[in-house]
Amino acid sequence: AHFSVELFQLEPFVADEYIERLVWRTPGGGSRGGPEAFDPKRLLEEFVNHIQELQIMDERIQRKVEKLEQQCQKEAKEFAKKVQELQKSNQVAFQHFQELDEHISYVATKVCHLGDQLEGVNTPRQRAVEAQKLMKYFNEFLDGELKSDVFTNSEKIKEAADIIQKLHLIAQELPFDRQVHFLRLIQEFTSAQRRGEISRMREVAAVLLHFKGYSHCVDVYIKQCQEGAYLRNDIFEDAAILCQRVNKQVGDIFSNPETVLAKLIQNVFEIKLQSFVKEQLEECRKSDAEQYLKNLYDLYTRTTNLSSKLMEFNLGTDKQTFLSKLIKSIFISYLENYIEVETGYLKSRSAMILQRYYDSKNHQKRSIGTGGIQDLKERIRQRTNLPLGPSIDTHGETFLSQEVVVNLLQETKQAFERCHRLSDPSDLPRNAFRIFTILVEFLCIEHIDYALETGLAGIPSSDSRNANLYFLDVVQQANTIFHLFDKQFNDHLMPLISSSPKLSECLQKKKEIIEQMEMKLDTGIDRTLNCMIGQMKHILAAEQKKTDFKPEDENNVLIQYTNACVKVCAYVRKQVEKIKNSMDGKNVDTVLMELGVRFHRLIYEHLQQYSYSCMGGMLAICDVAEYRKCAKDFKIPMVLHLFDTLHALCNLLVVAPDNLKQVCSGEQLANLDKNILHSFVQLRADYRSARLARHFS
Repeated sequence: AHFSVELFQLEPFVADEYIERLVWRTPGGGSRGGPEAFDPKRLLEEFVNHIQELQIMDERIQRKVEKLEQQCQKEAKEFAKKVQELQKSNQVAFQHFQELDEHISYVATKVCHLGDQLEGVNTPRQRAVEAQKLMKYFNEFLDGELKSDVFTNSEKIKEAADIIQKLHLIAQELPFDRQVHFLRLIQEFTSAQRRGEISRMREVAAVLLHFKGYSHCVDVYIKQCQEGAYLRNDIFEDAAILCQRVNKQVGDIFSNPETVLAKLIQNVFEIKLQSFVKEQLEECRKSDAEQYLKNLYDLYTRTTNLSSKLMEFNLGTDKQTFLSKLIKSIFISYLENYIEVETGYLKSRSAMILQRYYDSKNHQKRSIGTGGIQDLKERIRQRTNLPLGPSIDTHGETFLSQEVVVNLLQETKQAFERCHRLSDPSDLPRNAFRIFTILVEFLCIEHIDYALETGLAGIPSSDSRNANLYFLDVVQQANTIFHLFDKQFNDHLMPLISSSPKLSECLQKKKEIIEQMEMKLDTGIDRTLNCMIGQMKHILAAEQKKTDFKPEDENNVLIQYTNACVKVCAYVRKQVEKIKNSMDGKNVDTVLMELGVRFHRLIYEHLQQYSYSCMGGMLAICDVAEYRKCAKDFKIPMVLHLFDTLHALCNLLVVAPDNLKQVCSGEQLANLDKNILHSFVQLRADYRSARLARHFS
C-alpha cells in the first residue's frame, strides 16, 4: 500500500509508466540480463497483492468521497437558507428606504413652500427699504446738501454712481410740467428746423435725449423734413434725394444719426411708397393683367434700385436685411401669386396672337391626327399612290408667320425678365420652366407643328401632274423659326435654370420637340422629292418620243439634245435653287444628294426603255451630257460621279462593235457589273446582229 501511494503521487499519471515503476521495484521483476534473475511467479504474486491494495485504497477513497458529498450537500442547503433570509432582510430594508425617501420629499416640499413664503415677504420688504433709501438720497439732491457717506466717501464712488443712475431713471418718469416745457421744446425744435438752424436743433435734441419725449422729437423731424419733398412725378427719385439731404445733416443734429435715418427710410417705405404701390397695382389687378404685370415689374425694379442707392448710407449693422424686409413688406401680397398671373396672362396672350393670325388668313384650324376616316385616308395616301382623293390644297400658304413668332418670343422674353426679377430665388427655376412649357405649347406645337402637319397634308401624291410643291417654303420658314427659338432658349432661359435640376428637364423637352419636328420635316422633304421625281416622269413621258433616239432620217438630225431633256433640266435647276434657298448647312447637301441619286435613277431607268440607232445614241449622249451639266449645279461629288458613269455607259450605244471590249474595260466602266454593261449594249438597234453579240461576248 505504501508503494501504491508513492506511485500514484507522481504527476502526471501514466498507466504504462506506473506498471514499469512497479515492476522495477519488485524483486525478480527485472530483465533476464539483470543482477537478479527474472521471476514471473514472484512478479505475478506482487501484481495480485498490489491489485488487492488498490481495491482497498479505492474503497477507502470512495467512502471519503461519499462523506465529502454529504457534507457538501448539507452546507449547500444551509447556504441557500441563509441567502433566502438575506433576501427577505434586503426587501424589508428597501421598503424602509422607500418610506424614508417619501418622507424626505414631503419635508423638502414643505421647506420649499416655506422658503417661497419667506421670499414673498422678504422681497417687498427689501424693495421698500431700497425705495426708502433712494427717497432719502433724492431729498438730499433736492436740498442741495449731500450728507450720506456714500456721496462723501471717495472710496464708495461705484455705489454712488449706481444710485445716481437709478435716480436719473426715476426723474424721467416724473411728470414734465412740465408738459408745457416739453411742448415748448418741441415747438422750439420745429421752428429751428424750419429756419434751418442746425445748432439750435442739436441743443434741443440733446436736452430731450434723456427723456421719453426724445422719440417724439425724432418723429417731428421726420415728418417735417418730408414736407414739400414729393413735388416731382417720380416718387422714387424724390425719396432718394430726400434721404441724401437728410443723411448730410442728421449727424449734426442727433447723437444717433444712423437710427434716425433708418427710421426716416422705414417711414418712407411703409407709408409713402406702400400707398403709391397699392394705388398703382390695385386699380388694374383684376381688370388688366398685362398692365398689372408691367406695373408690378416697373415698381419692384424702381424700389430695388432705390434700395441699392440707400445701401450707401450708414443704417446700422445689417442694412441689407433691413431694406430687404421693407421691400418684402410692400410687395409680399403681390409676389405670392405672381407666377399664376404671369402664366395665365401668357397663355391667353399667346392664344390671342395665334387666333388673330389665323383669322387674318380666314383659316379655321383643322384637327390634326384625330384618327378618323379622313386621317386614315391621308395616311394611306402618304404611303401609296392609291387614288383616295386629292390632298389638302393650302393655296401656297405655309401657315407660318415670322411676325407671329416674333410676337410670341417677345411676350415670352418679357415674361422671363419679370420672372427673373419677381421670383424668389428658390422658385426661379421652377417658374422659368413653367413659362418655357407655355412657349413650347403655343409656338412649337400650336403653330410650327400645326403648320408642318398641314404642309404634310398638302403635299400631292407623287403621280400628280403640275403639282405645286409648297412644303419647301414651310421648311425654309421652320428653319428660321428654329434659330429664333434656340436663341431665346440660350439667351433668356438658360441663365435662369443653369444651376438647377430643371436644366436637364428643359434640355430634354427641347430635344424631344426638335426631334419630333425634324422627323416631320424629313417625311415632308422625302415626299416632296418623290413629287419632284414624279413631275420629271410626267415631263419625260409627255415630251420624249421613241423617234428621238431612232430617227427615220439618220442624216437629218438638227437638234443638239431632246426637248424632254431641256424641260427636265430646267425643272431640276429650279428645284435645286429652291432647295438651296430653303435650307442651310449640311441639310442642303444631304437633300441635294438624295435628289441627285433619285434623279440619276430616273434617267438611268428612262434610257433603258428605248432602242438606239447610231445617231439616236449620239443624241442620248448629248442628253446625258446636259443632265450631267445639271448635276454639276448640285455640287455633290457623288451625284456628278453617277452621271459621269452614265455618260460613259451611253458611249456603248455608239461605239464600233470591234471596240466594245476596249470601252468596257476603260477606267469608268471597268468596275461595273457585266450585266449593267450588257443591258446597255442590248439597247443598240444593231444588237441582234451576230457580229455584235460575238464581239461583246
